Amino acid sequence: MFPLPYPLARAFLFGLDPEIAHELTLGAIARLQNSPAQGLWRQARIDDPVTIAGLRFPNRVGLAAGLDKNGRCIDGLGAMGFGFVEVGTVTPLAQPGNPKPRMFRLPQAQALINRLGFNNEGLNAFLANVKRARHFRKSGGVLGLNIGKNAATPIERAADDYLACLDGVYPHADYVTVNISSPNTTNLRELQSDEALDALLSALQKRRLKLARTHGRSVPLFVKIAPDLDEPQVQLIAQTVRRHHIDGVVATNTTIARDAVKGLPHADEAGGLSGRPVFEASNRVIGQLRNALGKGVPIIGVGGVMSGADAKAKIDAGADLVQIYTGLIYRGPGIVSEAAKALARR
Repeated sequence: MFPLPYPLARAFLFGLDPEIAHELTLGAIARLQNSPAQGLWRQARIDDPVTIAGLRFPNRVGLAAGLDKNGRCIDGLGAMGFGFVEVGTVTPLAQPGNPKPRMFRLPQAQALINRLGFNNEGLNAFLANVKRARHFRKSGGVLGLNIGKNAATPIERAADDYLACLDGVYPHADYVTVNISSPNTTNLRELQSDEALDALLSALQKRRLKLARTHGRSVPLFVKIAPDLDEPQVQLIAQTVRRHHIDGVVATNTTIARDAVKGLPHADEAGGLSGRPVFEASNRVIGQLRNALGKGVPIIGVGGVMSGADAKAKIDAGADLVQIYTGLIYRGPGIVSEAAKALARR
């Protein structure tokens, strides 16, 4: 089956409310994945293997968490040519997220604003979906599972939620990402502060060591941070990551800054801004993080990758791997192979 030209699909989808378009797309992928109809979006995976954190990635380009929060479309999304796919954020209990409307397009800036708030069906449903995925990992794809806390859980008990999620996802993940940087869960970013991060990562590392003994394998643990950190904050995070032997960092999440979109429709909506406007801030944090961490700790660079050249810039800034989210919405599946080819040539 011939691929569907993305400009046609985008014209239709951009005529809909952003969240309706999102759910319609994921619903179609969930129904059609692993069938002949998957040829509508399937792309050959670019072969550019690299070993990071003890995992063999078939190429350096991945899907960022947040697109498929419930892990419904792992095989279908993986068929777009990704070397790795990260799904979630999942929380222990199902929750609806923030009130609608909560997603907004800013086409002039190639950007999105969302304040979804970890809307998901909960850990049990998430794991059932992950277990049903069968082709992506068999073909060599790497699967990351992204964990968070419920909105109703007090911030002082956040570790309980992260530990419950880690227990659940550990047997099924190639790596686990600890999301402490979404701006859409009240007080969540407080976990990036020195004392709170130290306590959280200490608890998670102790639990991971126990799980590694139980399951007979060590699953790499990454922590996802915000682009709105200053250099001293980045250095503190790097020191804490090293102190607790965390395997890597995902840099970065969405931004709360609005300077790059000031005056555009929807620019003043609350939530996290993603896409082109976060590119430079993300690269700045990646560079600072690489300087602070040295060469031994992997960084997954994410934020504003809209082309192959952008993916290369992430690697040049200090990342080992890159992830795409908003670029996929604006450019379609073709951006995956474009980015992977650019990094393979590099």
